[in-house]
Amino acid sequence: MTFKFKEPSLKTKETMADVALNGASKNYEESIVSKIKGHTGHENVRVTNSGNASIFIALSGVGENIIIPDQGAWNGFKQVANLLNKNITILKTEQGIIDSEDIEELENNSSLILTSFAGYSGEQNLKEISEACKEKSITIIEDASAGIGDRKKRLGNGEYSDIILTSTGSPKIINAGSGGIISTNNREIFENTKIQQKIVKPNEIILSGIDVELDNIEKKLENTINACSYLKNNLDNVIHQDKRGLNVIIKDQKPKDLSWNLKHELEINKSGFITKCPNYNRVKEKAVAIEIKNLDYCCLTKEKLDLIIEKVEKFKNQ
Repeated sequence: MTFKFKEPSLKTKETMADVALNGASKNYEESIVSKIKGHTGHENVRVTNSGNASIFIALSGVGENIIIPDQGAWNGFKQVANLLNKNITILKTEQGIIDSEDIEELENNSSLILTSFAGYSGEQNLKEISEACKEKSITIIEDASAGIGDRKKRLGNGEYSDIILTSTGSPKIINAGSGGIISTNNREIFENTKIQQKIVKPNEIILSGIDVELDNIEKKLENTINACSYLKNNLDNVIHQDKRGLNVIIKDQKPKDLSWNLKHELEINKSGFITKCPNYNRVKEKAVAIEIKNLDYCCLTKEKLDLIIEKVEKFKNQ
């Protein structure tokens, strides 16, 4: 085995096992709320049993008009919006990146749901997007599953996003194997979704895991971003080459062949390391995504990254 799929930390596993056997030793939910407030700056926080549950709460609590990027987001956005019978507008992007000028054409009092990183690969300019949305009274819902804990405070920041949600399932930055979080300064979101919140409430075992995983997320996120930057600086034909991200998407005319070769050369103990495009959740063009975000942090070494570069150079455009 060359690479290892990201798992909850040993401390997280031990804490969850202890809670399963002996019950909770503290109020884990209260601790999570306090930590998330410190990251997002939002006053109101709820913990859920999954990222999709957090999306469900967010979209249940806003108006009928939902704006979704045409690529580079999460297909669950559209699925949940359809389930709730929302009116969906598809926003054209540049390989998932939103141009704030395009927001001027959107309907007032809508809600825009997006991910911190387009396709996990290109950082959205949340500051510019936020300024444009405020002019149109558009609510920003940021899925910060990949952006929570940003030391630069450009992502997962309540100054820019009205609602921030995360998945805490595997292999996210907060990796408890399950669960989700949602935060906002708009208390009405939670006042209007009390029934939904009861349906998606997590158990104490998951709460304990999330609480432990919230420690050191800044370092975990930064290490992953730095690893991707190293790859982007040493590979050609990379989409969003100059942007921060958690994966590396390489344009290739034969993505099926490249992904097949890389999967066989870059061995990992689980699937989910190589993604073939076109793929709505990444980009809608021929490419292959190397999901650095899915790797255990022990694999983010120069030796391992150089191996990825070597194999990509060997097989690209064959």
